[in-house]
Amino acid sequence: MKKVLFLVATVAILGLVSCNNAQVKAEKALQDSLAEVARLDSIAKAQEDSIQAVLEAELEAAADTLNQVVEEVAPAQ
Repeated sequence: MKKVLFLVATVAILGLVSCNNAQVKAEKALQDSLAEVARLDSIAKAQEDSIQAVLEAELEAAADTLNQVVEEVAPAQ
């Protein structure tokens, strides 16, 4: 009888440890997923800022070119 109770207690303890370990792994996976999403979001934001800077530089260069042409044509009149 003592052996049976010992076996039942051992199985119960192992079951609790196993469930707790699975919960810890699930929480770790969730944290890893959130960290990956944050990393990808940061990369996307940096790319967006870079593209915006390039577009603004191109727009400024086009405006400068247009102003230069206007200045060259205006004194000729």
